[in-house]
Amino acid sequence: MKAAFLPDRGVVKVSGEDARKFLDGLVTTNIGLVGPGLGRFGALLTPQGKIIADFLVTEAPETHGGGFVFDVPLALAQAFADRLGIYKLRAKIAIENLSSQLGVLAVWDGTPVAKPDLAFEDPRDPQLGWRLFVPDDLAGETAAAIGAELGDSEAYEAHRIACGAPRGGIDFIYGDAFPHETNMDRLHGVDFDKGCYVGQEVVSRMQHRGTARTRTVRVRLDASVPEVGLPVTAGDKPVGTMGSSANGLGLALLRIDRVADALDAGLTLTAGGLPLGIVAPDDIKTAPQKVSISKASA
Repeated sequence: MKAAFLPDRGVVKVSGEDARKFLDGLVTTNIGLVGPGLGRFGALLTPQGKIIADFLVTEAPETHGGGFVFDVPLALAQAFADRLGIYKLRAKIAIENLSSQLGVLAVWDGTPVAKPDLAFEDPRDPQLGWRLFVPDDLAGETAAAIGAELGDSEAYEAHRIACGAPRGGIDFIYGDAFPHETNMDRLHGVDFDKGCYVGQEVVSRMQHRGTARTRTVRVRLDASVPEVGLPVTAGDKPVGTMGSSANGLGLALLRIDRVADALDAGLTLTAGGLPLGIVAPDDIKTAPQKVSISKASA
């Protein structure tokens, strides 16, 4: 079993008697399903439905003061806390950026032999493993206690890419991507049955109409690695943008309808002149459009 402390992750805590209701009205995931030892994946969106910050969240047990603990990008931790504060109004909550005290330990290729209080299975995909909140100076001790070998964050990056989990700021741009484009709907990051939240109307419309045409797609690489941000082309036509890569695999943000047409025409995808292959054909399939028929026209 492997473990790595992730220096790019920060920690924000939201506590107080109104915390669950407050958060559930803001984010894409169902906070009602979060509990001690149980995590969810979600995002805070703009009113236009674009991702401000994505996160993993669990509930701290009472022995740790209760409240909801968010695993967020370190660079966005304070902005995330501030954004939540804008919506606070009269809600009885407290919002704290704990990034100077706690960090995130990722664990994969096995199940911890002991599970600390602030540990939960990654809800995006079982292959991604577990997340633990720990101070950075206790990462090695914690890894040993749960039966894992501590490695570096690059090893986890390679694992993340192989699992097809996009990373904001590299595989997509915050403030510019919709949840469907980053596969949040496929990674259990959007609850389509919960009540209202910020940006819900746009996300629900994309789901209902099947209009998501841009997706993060796993690609196979030759020995050379394209730089992040390079255009992906099919023939002479742009079809997307290259994201992160490691060990012969990568992620690219692609217009899947254009990619499907290009592959049907026998064209090769390239980034910076380097060929790319699609790992799984299902990654570029579009959802069938859902048609609503009114009673008046039935």
